[in-house]
Amino acid sequence: MPVPPLTPLAAAVLHVGAPERILQIECGEGEGTLFLAREFPSARVRGVDRSPERIRAATGRIGLDPEGRVAFKVGTPRRLPFPDDHFDLLTVLDSHPAAAESARVLRPGGFLAIASSGSPGALAGLRGWLLHQRLRRRGFEPIWTEAAGEGSFAVERLRASGRASVSL
Repeated sequence: MPVPPLTPLAAAVLHVGAPERILQIECGEGEGTLFLAREFPSARVRGVDRSPERIRAATGRIGLDPEGRVAFKVGTPRRLPFPDDHFDLLTVLDSHPAAAESARVLRPGGFLAIASSGSPGALAGLRGWLLHQRLRRRGFEPIWTEAAGEGSFAVERLRASGRASVSL
């Protein structure tokens, strides 16, 4: 039986404590976002995706949510429709975050979980190294990296002292 594609995301969130506000970037039709809402029942969970069609489909999957804990918006990794320092946890599954925009919406001390449901080495190699370098320049520090199921994950934390200054 194949490993569920959410296995790397599920493994990653074991390393993030108990966030109050969560954002899944490139959420698609909301499977990961709804998983996060179940995993953290007291958190407010948001999902963004560039496709209005996928956002409509995700919104249709919410079901009964009288407290408004789960919601979806159109957005991209480079343009997240949220205020600065808003989230405790950002998650990305099978995509790459924009380092500067992630640092903007994540509160200092918050976590970024990057999960890949494909190859365990998807976060490695040149592309992975470049992503991690961009994250370091924006104030992220590595917490945990590991293979999980048929994929892998990395958890980064935004320095509590604030964002790193960027020099040109």
